[in-house]
Amino acid sequence: MPASERIPARPVTAGNDAVELLTHGELTVLGRIREASNAVLYCSVEYDGASAHCVYKPVAGERPLWDFPDGTLAEREVAAYEVSEATGWGLVPPTVLREGPHGEGMCQLWIEPLPDDLTPPELLGLVDREEPGDGWKAVGFAEVGEGRTALLVHADDPRLRRLAVLDAVINNSDRKGGHLLPATGDLLYGIDHGVTFHTEDKLRTLLWGWAGEPLTPEAVDVLGRLAALLVDGAALATRLAELLTPAEVEAVRERVAEMLRSGTHPAPSGAWPAIPWPPV
Repeated sequence: MPASERIPARPVTAGNDAVELLTHGELTVLGRIREASNAVLYCSVEYDGASAHCVYKPVAGERPLWDFPDGTLAEREVAAYEVSEATGWGLVPPTVLREGPHGEGMCQLWIEPLPDDLTPPELLGLVDREEPGDGWKAVGFAEVGEGRTALLVHADDPRLRRLAVLDAVINNSDRKGGHLLPATGDLLYGIDHGVTFHTEDKLRTLLWGWAGEPLTPEAVDVLGRLAALLVDGAALATRLAELLTPAEVEAVRERVAEMLRSGTHPAPSGAWPAIPWPPV
């Protein structure tokens, strides 16, 4: 039966129901998101009377990268979701690894944009001054054309701060502005986590505003919980071992341990460009 003729199903938004739906549901490709560098397919998924839209990224559509093993980006996306869930912050939409119309790939719940009448507050900006101003954190100066520079800033927002902690744990090398998705209920999601979990320090992000500052008590508690879940045989360690190499899992443990030891947000190492390009 064509998708357009099906009886509307019960919509699913998040949680365990979404994982079951994404894992077992029937995928129907509706289109392709052409702005993405890899194959990203917009799909509907239906299962047991429930339905949703999702993003399906087949492994076969991944472009080779010089610094990440071929055919591993989908597993890294799922690993990022697993770590996000272990934090309790729910910063990554439900994400699974499954077979689809074009082979194995990552399948992630689609986050609908906020309607026009719920325009979210700005999270990023460029300001023509030396200091960020109240409610903002400075990232650095950026060229804006004609020999001019402006200060790149992000909001001093607790949701962004949690995401900065998650990015440090998973070693996200591509936290761009376009990867931040505000959602209903004052939620904020991060997406596109294919280039994560490298054993070398490759953290590249627009969320450097807290670099070197003390971690919040909440973040310290969360990192302590992650450390306990990452010991051999623990739930998160076992799951990550199915998705990453042993060296990559050990690197996650080391990053968590180092953040707990220092008690601060990491700062750019200088060995790798600190800000992704393009930043948005």
